[in-house]
Amino acid sequence: MTIDPTLMQSLEAGNRRPMAGYAARHFQWDCAAGVATITLNRPERKNPLTFDSYAELRDLFAALKHATDVHAVVLTGSGGNFCSGGDVHEIIGPLVQLPAPELLMFTRMTGDLVKTMRGCPQPIVAAVDGVCAGAGAIMAMASDLRLGTARSKTAFLFNRVGLAGCDMGACAILPRIIGQGRASELLYTGRSMGGEEGERWGFFNRLAAPEAVLAEAQALAAELVAGPTFANGITKTMLHHEWAMTLEQAIEAEAQAQALCMLTQDFRRAYEAFAAKRRPVFEGN
Repeated sequence: MTIDPTLMQSLEAGNRRPMAGYAARHFQWDCAAGVATITLNRPERKNPLTFDSYAELRDLFAALKHATDVHAVVLTGSGGNFCSGGDVHEIIGPLVQLPAPELLMFTRMTGDLVKTMRGCPQPIVAAVDGVCAGAGAIMAMASDLRLGTARSKTAFLFNRVGLAGCDMGACAILPRIIGQGRASELLYTGRSMGGEEGERWGFFNRLAAPEAVLAEAQALAAELVAGPTFANGITKTMLHHEWAMTLEQAIEAEAQAQALCMLTQDFRRAYEAFAAKRRPVFEGN
């Protein structure tokens, strides 16, 4: 079957688009050499989220599924802190006045942020320094890789404000990162997990100096961008979807996914580079 080239151009124009010129309203956005950096930028309040920034982050990560020029994302905060969670005055205060249907609309919206973070094909690297609490801890958790500092303080503090620890997927994702018992301790008590403890427990991939953590996260993202980015997207997809599969289903799904990757030019480039005894240069197709 031959596909009409005009149809293909229409599909590409309708779905694929560059993101370098994206104009963020509620945080900083930078994009260079395939790496996008999102910086939560309310340092005077330790970078809390508002209703609007929740929604914009959700929509941005959803749009990244169609980006042509972003192949990895770095998520960080300004002023020596990552994110203090939902703004007490702009979110928590109004929430106590809302009836159940509107509250459910809010909690579904916050959960959608995690869904879009896990659903975008780009690996997300969180650069975490200082306070990383509440929804901030959730965003770090929902990232694919996490770099911290010795002074990082990560707290799933929902219990401290009279809420359950099962917020934005925490009971599903956190045990898979640090184990059921450790996750239970953090979610039942709401206590802070220090940076060195977080690295020891596997929450952080590694620690860096506070002044270097963002640069190291960006370097790690650049390393991923230099790899086979289409295949990286498949890896992220399978890491996410295989949570709900049996071993047999996972093996079959991976067989199909790997066969698809074998059709890419990057797979051919890797073979040809190996045969020529040189380093492959991947192009993401």
